[in-house]
Amino acid sequence: MRSPLPVLATLLTAFVGLVLAAPAQAQTAPIPMRIGVIPVIGASPIFVANGEGWLKEAGLAPSFTTFESGPNMIQALASGTIDVYVAGVAPLAVARTKNIDVRVVASTAVEEMVFVAGPKLAPFFANGASKAEAFAQFKAKEGRPARLATQPLGSVPNTTLQHWLWQVAKADKANAEVVSMGIDATQQAILAGAVDGASIREPALTIVQGRNPAITLIANGAEMFPDQPGTVVGVYGAYADRNPGAVESLVRSLIRADTLLKSDSAKAAPHVLAALGKGIVDLATIQKALTSPAAKFTVDPRAIIVATKAMQAYQVSIGALEKDVPLDGLFDSRYYEKAIAR
Repeated sequence: MRSPLPVLATLLTAFVGLVLAAPAQAQTAPIPMRIGVIPVIGASPIFVANGEGWLKEAGLAPSFTTFESGPNMIQALASGTIDVYVAGVAPLAVARTKNIDVRVVASTAVEEMVFVAGPKLAPFFANGASKAEAFAQFKAKEGRPARLATQPLGSVPNTTLQHWLWQVAKADKANAEVVSMGIDATQQAILAGAVDGASIREPALTIVQGRNPAITLIANGAEMFPDQPGTVVGVYGAYADRNPGAVESLVRSLIRADTLLKSDSAKAAPHVLAALGKGIVDLATIQKALTSPAAKFTVDPRAIIVATKAMQAYQVSIGALEKDVPLDGLFDSRYYEKAIAR
């Protein structure tokens, strides 16, 4: 009869092998990363990084949730529903005043917001008329202030619109009414003529002008708020502390995506279409939006610190922020610096 010892030895060897292999397998298991994002061209680097497979290649297991505005996403971040925030920088300053630990580890785009006027309002800006006078003439003719759509108070679209209206155009507040709504609703409202103007970003700019050429670009991003910080990547503090390697991998993937967007937007476009298309936008529209003057991509978070301070100060003046808060803990450029050093 065969001795059971060799069989036992074989089983023990196999068991030990499994035990020793387990830690290695655990180390290589993908790290979950729940990403909240607004559906705009400014967020393209995250879409491209995911579409090219670079996030998974870096050991991440990304999942995406779409939001209508940054302030709405802050609630999800605070409740632990998402780990990563990809939206405007302005709501993050508000979040920090409420003791929500979120850190900007990358920018994705700047000077995104532009102002467009609908068919009723646009003619008043013709022939070199001042912006303030255009709004005054509109009210005189229509008997009401121009209704201008944007996102909620505290968002980048709202902040830049108000800055342009009151500080740049110097419009009388009796001549313009700011109406808050979601991103999709803003696009629909300007197309339907339910509002007279709007602060929008790509791809909405390309979409609305393509469907109605009478919708006119009145002010670009640099005019609305010079060097305006746009979409950023913020990471919940506790997540960053637990997964520093994952955050660095995320930033490194964004840098690769930024390079592709600038060097070969045609290759990047299908990934952006997959994220934004919803079956109503075609590839040509996305390609045009990616090369629009309103699409300025940059990943370096250090490049927007000064402009973010200026935007925060303005938010205080319009009541979107209770007080000016230090930005010391908001920006964490270590991940970017490590990524570019490799």
